[in-house]
Amino acid sequence: MELAECPVCLQSYNGDDTIPRVLGCGHSACESCLLNIPQKYPLTVRCPACTVLVKFPPQGPTFLPKNIELLRLLDPKPKSPLNNSRIDRSVPHFDFLPPSCSHDLYSAWKHYILPNDTLLLLHKSEDEAAVSFGSLKEAARSQSQKVSLVKVASLLSHKADSLFKYTYVGRVIKSLADMREQDRDELASFFRASLYETKFCRILGLWADLEGDCLYLVCQSLNQSLQNLDCLRNGDGLSNNGLSIFATMGMEICEALIALSKQGLIAGCLGFSCFNLDDFGHLYVDLNDILVMGRRVVKSVQQVSCARRRIKNEQVGIVFCDLLKNNVYLGPEVLFELLSKEGIRVDCGEFGYSVEYGSDVWPLACVLIGLLVGKPFTQGLIDCIHPVSTKATEENSLDCLGMYTRWVEKVSSLLKTKLGTEFLCLQQIFCQCLNFDPASRPLLTDVWKCLRELVIKPEFDHMIKLDNVVNMQNKGHCLVLGEICCLPKRNSETQEKYDLSGAENSAGFDIDRVEAVSSVHHLVEGVSEKTYKFIDMQGHLDCVTGLAIGGGFLFSSSFDKSVHVWLLQDFSHIHTFKGHEHKVMAVVYVDEEAPLCISGDSGGGIYVWSISLPLGQQPLKKWNEQKDWRYSGIHAMSVFGKYLYTGSGDKTVKAWSLLDGTLLCTMNGHKSVVSTLTVCNGVLYSGSWDGSIRLWSLSDHSLLTVLGEDNSGVVSSVLSLSVDQHTLVASHENGSIKVWRDDVFMKSTQIHSGSIFAICMEGKWLFTGGWDQTVTLQELIGDEFQVDAVTIGSIPCGSVITAMLYRQGKLFVGCADRTVKYIKGSSLHYLNFYFTVL
Repeated sequence: MELAECPVCLQSYNGDDTIPRVLGCGHSACESCLLNIPQKYPLTVRCPACTVLVKFPPQGPTFLPKNIELLRLLDPKPKSPLNNSRIDRSVPHFDFLPPSCSHDLYSAWKHYILPNDTLLLLHKSEDEAAVSFGSLKEAARSQSQKVSLVKVASLLSHKADSLFKYTYVGRVIKSLADMREQDRDELASFFRASLYETKFCRILGLWADLEGDCLYLVCQSLNQSLQNLDCLRNGDGLSNNGLSIFATMGMEICEALIALSKQGLIAGCLGFSCFNLDDFGHLYVDLNDILVMGRRVVKSVQQVSCARRRIKNEQVGIVFCDLLKNNVYLGPEVLFELLSKEGIRVDCGEFGYSVEYGSDVWPLACVLIGLLVGKPFTQGLIDCIHPVSTKATEENSLDCLGMYTRWVEKVSSLLKTKLGTEFLCLQQIFCQCLNFDPASRPLLTDVWKCLRELVIKPEFDHMIKLDNVVNMQNKGHCLVLGEICCLPKRNSETQEKYDLSGAENSAGFDIDRVEAVSSVHHLVEGVSEKTYKFIDMQGHLDCVTGLAIGGGFLFSSSFDKSVHVWLLQDFSHIHTFKGHEHKVMAVVYVDEEAPLCISGDSGGGIYVWSISLPLGQQPLKKWNEQKDWRYSGIHAMSVFGKYLYTGSGDKTVKAWSLLDGTLLCTMNGHKSVVSTLTVCNGVLYSGSWDGSIRLWSLSDHSLLTVLGEDNSGVVSSVLSLSVDQHTLVASHENGSIKVWRDDVFMKSTQIHSGSIFAICMEGKWLFTGGWDQTVTLQELIGDEFQVDAVTIGSIPCGSVITAMLYRQGKLFVGCADRTVKYIKGSSLHYLNFYFTVL
């Protein structure tokens, strides 16, 4: 026989260490564990076996009775006792809701999402390899701040005739969820870099253009770009008198690239437009421009890949010259890596170098030499490569290394002409930067030191210490080789392939990791993809007040003093329960010994109807609650076991026996009408127009605690409650909801423009509806420490929503226009990544 053990510490009971104490619910737990279980409410504990709240003596667990019969059955000397020293009694066992994928995603990105009305789009570029521009709407400033925007993803298309309307945040989060994990990691690295380094143009966040269905990376745009300097526009470079200015600018360019390397990033390609100057003349690297420049490079390479899969050195030279004409500089190893990534084989064994931190030294040298020398530098490189590339034939192939050596010699001659013999060290380090092998190039810090010597002589410079500024052994992430540079294209390709096949995942998701999706997902997907069913069930003569499901039927109550019965199989009306003399305010279904429908009206009448076929015209039994001068009838009903609970206008909650309709208990405490009732985990929850929620023990109907009381004098009536495991949600007449997790207040948020009359919750999904005639879908994401209510989307219903019920993918909505609306999403062959991928 297995020994009885404590449900918390799993130790076998005995009369010395683990004494079983009996709780009010009948279950037992050891004395030590009961002492350490936290008390959410005064003098109560939650049973670790059945989670019912029970009374707890103020003197402690020693005043609870011992389970004598259990101790008699135990062996006084158990053969294999557990080691007490290995049990941490300070950590009781509680089951909390596991964090979801969407919770992790939303928590990680919510601070980076800019509100829709934050930004005004001034110039939108249709080319993804170009920057769009906008301005921030800042009322505090007389002049708005200019920003640059680069598309990083596509948004979920908003169909005009779709029933379900995704919210702004919902569409952004869904767009992020559609991206592969490595793509999101790359995007997150930009935010980290902007956060920790000051040499970047500040990244402000992500902003969605709802009209263009685009998600943009928004970056600060400074007043002037390096490419707009007069020395570059004129093409003659800086004068000899401007060497100190050149050195200062060159140092700041180096510092910006060093900052990029410190964050594990490699630009891969650079140009004059990648660097912006602020009002004080300081230089900053613009990540948006690097991304756009990278897309231009990728676009040029993709054009080659469309034509052929195998090219020779001369074709590589032509591609290289085309990039140089647009002032795009990238090291040879980066270009060959891009060609290899696109599946293009190059007939050359000379360029087998990997991309590393030294890959930014080559384009850095080109930018600095171009700034110093001007147009002759870039034009000289083009003149050296392009004619040879175009004249090369099969018999006379291009000698890349020889051509490159001659070009470096020409660059050295240009620098010597520009600088003379006085700055020989600067000439030498620039030529070293142009080495084919990235490992043979000097470090970024070495270039910085050489430039600094033009301003401060080494013997007078004792302030710098550049040891281990960047760990060169770590392999950095090259932006031009990353997925963001080609993400918009690949995102659409991935989605299309997934949509068409439904069986394979070209975006890199493992289909084996896709979990079973709840029917809520089918509902949302159905109404958004127009595969929904939207049926109006008509028959009531006044506002619908309540809904209940059971026995294959849907029951709806109404101000028209009736309860209608609908067949769930085809949603046809099959019967009407009549007999109430007043407005029917609430309806519930009971499935105990026999299935029953119970309805309560504004006159205090409680009617019990049999569900056995054929349905009868007369109630099985009926009774009325006692009336007094405060009386305004029944407003809410709930059932637990053989007990019926009613919330009334006389500010009380009453418990009735379902066997004979006798009043068993009256629970007082509310200061106004009890408007809503619900039962969960052995607790009866009652909400009132006084703005409070009271929790009652179902074992003895005593008050456990009061939630939501506001001592400031501002009262917003509680209109509806929904409880699911550890989460309690209350809706209020001011359009807000309040959320409690494990009876601890977590969040209050405004989600409707008017009163919320009805809510229903299924797991982490919350449906709300009310005065604004819209059903809103919320996702409750979080843990025991914090909760966020993210509005995913909404469904317009055309009338005030007064009741709501969700069961197994079916959403029923009772409306003030006398209809019951049925909404069901179909089971799609494929589901949206946002709801399926973990």
